[in-house]
Amino acid sequence: MDKTYQPHAIETSWYQTWEQNNYFAPQGAGEPYTIMIPPPNVTGSLHMGHGFNNAIMDALIRFRRMQGRNTLWQPGTDHAGIATQMLVERQIGAQGLSRHDLGREKFLEKVWEWKAQSGGNISRQIRRLGSSVDWSRERFTMDEGLSEAVKEAFVRLHEDGLIYRGKRLVNWDTKLHTAISDLEVESHDEKGSLWNLRYPLADGKRTADGKNYLIVATTRPETMLGDAAVAVHPEDERYKALIGSYIELPLVGRRIPIIGDDYCDPEFGTGCVKITPAHDFNDYEVGKRHGLPLINIFDKNAAVLAAGQVFNLDGSLNTAVDASLPAEYAGLDRFEARKRIVAAFDAAGLLEKIDDHALKVPKGDRSGTVIEPWLTDQWYVSTKPLAEKAIAAVESGQIQFVPKQYENMYFSWMRDIQDWCISRQLWWGHRIPAWYDEAGNVYVGRDEAEVRTKHNLGEVSLRQDDDVLDTWFSSGLWTFSTLGWPEQTEALKTFHPTDVLVTGFDIIFFWVARMIMLSTHLTGQIPFKTVYVHGLVRDGQGQKMSKSKGNVLDPLDIVDGITLDALLEKRTSGMMQPKLAEKIAKQTRAEFPEGIASYGTDALRFTFCSLASTGRDIKFDMGRVEGYRNFCNKLWNATNFVLENTDGQDTGVNDEPVELSSVDRWIISALQRTEADVTRHLNAFRFDLAAQALYEFVWDEYCAWYLELVKPVLWDENASVERQRGTRRTLIRVLEVALRLAHPFMPFITEEIWQRIKTQAGKSGETLMLQPWPVADESRTDAAAEADIGWVKTFMLGLRQIRGEMNISMAKRIDVLLANASAEDQRRLLENEPLLRKLAKLESVRILANGEEAPMAATALVGEMEVLVPMAGLIDKDAELARLDKEIGRLDGEVKRVGGKLGNQGFVAKAPADVIEKERAKLAEAELALGKLREQRERMATL
Repeated sequence: MDKTYQPHAIETSWYQTWEQNNYFAPQGAGEPYTIMIPPPNVTGSLHMGHGFNNAIMDALIRFRRMQGRNTLWQPGTDHAGIATQMLVERQIGAQGLSRHDLGREKFLEKVWEWKAQSGGNISRQIRRLGSSVDWSRERFTMDEGLSEAVKEAFVRLHEDGLIYRGKRLVNWDTKLHTAISDLEVESHDEKGSLWNLRYPLADGKRTADGKNYLIVATTRPETMLGDAAVAVHPEDERYKALIGSYIELPLVGRRIPIIGDDYCDPEFGTGCVKITPAHDFNDYEVGKRHGLPLINIFDKNAAVLAAGQVFNLDGSLNTAVDASLPAEYAGLDRFEARKRIVAAFDAAGLLEKIDDHALKVPKGDRSGTVIEPWLTDQWYVSTKPLAEKAIAAVESGQIQFVPKQYENMYFSWMRDIQDWCISRQLWWGHRIPAWYDEAGNVYVGRDEAEVRTKHNLGEVSLRQDDDVLDTWFSSGLWTFSTLGWPEQTEALKTFHPTDVLVTGFDIIFFWVARMIMLSTHLTGQIPFKTVYVHGLVRDGQGQKMSKSKGNVLDPLDIVDGITLDALLEKRTSGMMQPKLAEKIAKQTRAEFPEGIASYGTDALRFTFCSLASTGRDIKFDMGRVEGYRNFCNKLWNATNFVLENTDGQDTGVNDEPVELSSVDRWIISALQRTEADVTRHLNAFRFDLAAQALYEFVWDEYCAWYLELVKPVLWDENASVERQRGTRRTLIRVLEVALRLAHPFMPFITEEIWQRIKTQAGKSGETLMLQPWPVADESRTDAAAEADIGWVKTFMLGLRQIRGEMNISMAKRIDVLLANASAEDQRRLLENEPLLRKLAKLESVRILANGEEAPMAATALVGEMEVLVPMAGLIDKDAELARLDKEIGRLDGEVKRVGGKLGNQGFVAKAPADVIEKERAKLAEAELALGKLREQRERMATL
């Protein structure tokens, strides 16, 4: 092999080999094992969350594939209705065009062009991450088969009475001109105003304190044009007598009733609340209880119709519903109307006061615009009947969440679930399979021909609904629609229900719950058996990654590397705020002064797995990536050593007689524990613990110790043929098993190395990924060998510590004396003395006789046995004491300085918590080092 590990020299070529040979396809003879990739949106590139998610799924699928399971990992992408339409509209907007200029058909052609471009980019990225998905089965939520499945699902749910069309309040995005779900609305804390308005009482009525008006407080004065009542608490003595009376609505002149409802809080404001059922979700419920009219001030508008638009969708007012609405406000933007209405109240002497008020403002998560509750006709799924089965599936244990606490989040939402608005006023998406005649009657069917036949419509003129379905409706069918449903295909029979869904907690409601509801109803099966919920990938400071913070990392930039200039361009390109761009540029230069080095895919994947502790957010640390790149180097260098000592040599793989040393038996025994640990942790979705067990075995046991401990045997010309053969066989076979254990985490480097060593290891096969998963053999555990080598390691570590503390060169040979040595210590010394002499650079080693006085020596303990290194001739005692005194003085000053700072209450009160914590850690580290140096000086002084 090359002397230096170069990931780019092997990664792309191996992926092409795997894919071309169809190794990713289902082929195991065992029980099926299926994972459906959460389909990334076609709106751009994969981010760190995708990289993490893919690393976890690929580790699982490669693990089960090697166990002989009939594995399927199916890839695909989501059409992402709103996000994709927004993106393409921005593109054509740069050319001075709108989608209306192009028309629906031409606009959709543009979207399909974008999908081809972006979808290809995502596929390239998934390949680059080493994901072993079956590309022959790649699906897209709007491909022909899935589109048929969507229509079938809609029709069946409609026939079952679970899909209906109704006029209800929705969250209306005035920028995107579509309804959005509650889950797509973000609540923002903002400073606003509370307008206190006087509403005159009708028929000469007066309040208990003699006023001829009520004062209502509102944060949205513009909606007063659609007020249907004023509500008070039925037990509020101030207004109890007025219930059933009327208000003369200002500016409009409409009489509206005063109603009593428990919704009102007598302690808030004046205790009087304006009720606008068509423009507030709470008011809507009050209106239903009291039979109030729905006055929609944002509804159809003749003037807007004349301008060629179908709806007045952008949040401006009209006079279409009630002729008494003042014409002067028609067509005004809602916020401009607010200003004029407040001014009109003020001019009429009806503005009582304006208070500052903190409020929560609902905004669209994509558009950022203020959401408008809007009364309109939409399609809904009746979710409560579906939720009952979905709740039961988790309660019964058919579906399990890992970690289990996420079940509570799932239950809390499902038990309070609201009907799901599934229609969107977009052009990109699955068009709703419903048709209308000229009288407004609606007919649902799989296509127009079916509708005409089923309802005997003959030549009646029909038009299809213009709306499309919410993206989550089609992705909710993902586990079974991708396998051919509604046809009962062999793939569906074999691979459904799927085994594991790997996802973030943030889409448990959006996607996980809806998949369970739709699958249990439409197929009678659960969609998956386990939901593995992982945290969000955050930056090194624990901050959420976002473009506005300038801390976004592209996983492929870590894999391939990126220059500082390219990284700056990527992070600040298109930013409209120069100050923010400069701030982000400054942060980037400080964090990556030379850009990002190329670390390769395996190092990144191993980092993701090592950070995947269940349910917690992942604090991503570039230092960890560098550390695991070093791990790859360590494995590569170890392989070169193994090949140098086994290539062309007798490795005993043809059952020739071998003799295994205690060192060989120890590493074999340690390997059995590692095999069991990695397997157990992967079964429990503890990828962090599996990665840790593997890392500790390869780095600490195999590379750091075993490769050193076997050198005396390999290089000893007097060693027996059987002993050398046994060591070579152990050397190559343990490495081969370790590669199989590491393959799910680091597929590229393990495949490359395995191909180089498989012959010497007595293995055959075209690829490591189809080799059997290692299974621990309890009969090969050897407690005696582990205890013996544990003694050797402790012996050598003690000597290393003495050399380090006493500044004795590692190359200098030393004399060693042993005191209080038991019979077992003496046996171990006898068996391992040649090894210790070579590796620990011992001039001599001798056991002190009973009563023999030990000379001045540095000491280490191996159990109860003392290991003594006589100091005579090794060091200049006075010079060493002087050096220690100087270092003790420096550390003592550091302890006093940091301790004084932490003892300063002014500093502790003002400094950020992370700064204080760093200072405390600094103090603890200095105190620990100071204590050790003082102990060392005390020992030295007695020598």
